[in-house]
Amino acid sequence: MTVIIDYGVGNLFSLTCSFKKIGADVIVSSDPEVIKSADWLILPGVGAFKDAAEKLRRSGLDRILIEKARSGCPVLGICLGMQLLFERSFEYGEHRGLGLLKGDIVPFKGAIDESLKIPHIGWNSLEKRDDCPLFKHIKDGDFVYFVHSFFADFDTPSRAAWSDYGIPFTAAVWDGNIFGCQFHPEKSGDVGLNILRAFIEIGEN
Repeated sequence: MTVIIDYGVGNLFSLTCSFKKIGADVIVSSDPEVIKSADWLILPGVGAFKDAAEKLRRSGLDRILIEKARSGCPVLGICLGMQLLFERSFEYGEHRGLGLLKGDIVPFKGAIDESLKIPHIGWNSLEKRDDCPLFKHIKDGDFVYFVHSFFADFDTPSRAAWSDYGIPFTAAVWDGNIFGCQFHPEKSGDVGLNILRAFIEIGEN
């Protein structure tokens, strides 16, 4: 069973529809017992890092997610959900993340040419690691859809795919059973569906 964690932040309807489209058994839940029983976990997220991190901690779902990740359950963070997997974010201050991945989340502002709009919104092509199981159904140069003002640095050790917006940035991460996409697979057409399909296949192996 795939569980999309509902902690008050995230594009839950579109994600649910995308997983159903690929035939996944999916539910949205904030119930700790349901989340503990998940075979696959999805951490969505839109909005501010600080608020999202605080909501996770207030609900106690941060501890459950960390325990599930450390037990080997496949975890996929999407957009802000990916950023929350890291140690810290410098989004309007310094804020602590879940610490499942090493590294920081930093702003585009000051790092890219002032002629480029922030947030970065739109379709960008991906370059990927050939060995990452998340991308076994897609190819280099495939396009995915981004909406973000902050990013994981290109030198992040867990970088699995990258893109470019004035500078190269990490577009996806992978460390064992932990995965993350800065882009929105649920808004990325067939490419996005193939990425979600590959994630579910990881859990089946």
